[in-house]
Amino acid sequence: MDDPPPTDDDTSRTDGSGPAPDPAVAHTRGDRVSEVTNQFVHGVELAAAALFALLFGIGVVDLAIQIAESVPTGEITDPNTVISFIETGLLLLIIVEVYETVVAYIEQSDTRRIVRLVIYTGVIAMVRKVIIFRTTEYATTQDALFAALSYTLVVLGLVALLFVERSIGPSITTD
Repeated sequence: MDDPPPTDDDTSRTDGSGPAPDPAVAHTRGDRVSEVTNQFVHGVELAAAALFALLFGIGVVDLAIQIAESVPTGEITDPNTVISFIETGLLLLIIVEVYETVVAYIEQSDTRRIVRLVIYTGVIAMVRKVIIFRTTEYATTQDALFAALSYTLVVLGLVALLFVERSIGPSITTD
């Protein structure tokens, strides 16, 4: 018997071992490993987001308890206690910004949004450092001055980054 001539829709292999795999369906081992690793990373990102949300919730409850405990004792009027509450509140805002950054990664947001969130997190962190800055925590006045100048440079750098990001803003398009 003669074999029929091949047609355009013929899916048999030339070696006679059966039908050829559909290239749209065929996955290489590398594709499968890549898919599994991507799913793993996505799961870890979701776990990280949940962890930051949990940390934020615990922090808010803890701050509320600290405030409630300081009212009857009169500690609420102590400036150091108030600064401690502000420090905790800013730390909670940093946690929220990190959470937002993780969520932006999960949602595969554009890079600009992620960069903006990272800059905001840096600004909040540095404002927190400036608020809790005490010269008495340093061995010498020169050490305190060096730390203050370092904080100033970082804050100015972050403000400059935020200004550039906002001023260039809509003119940058994503491909």
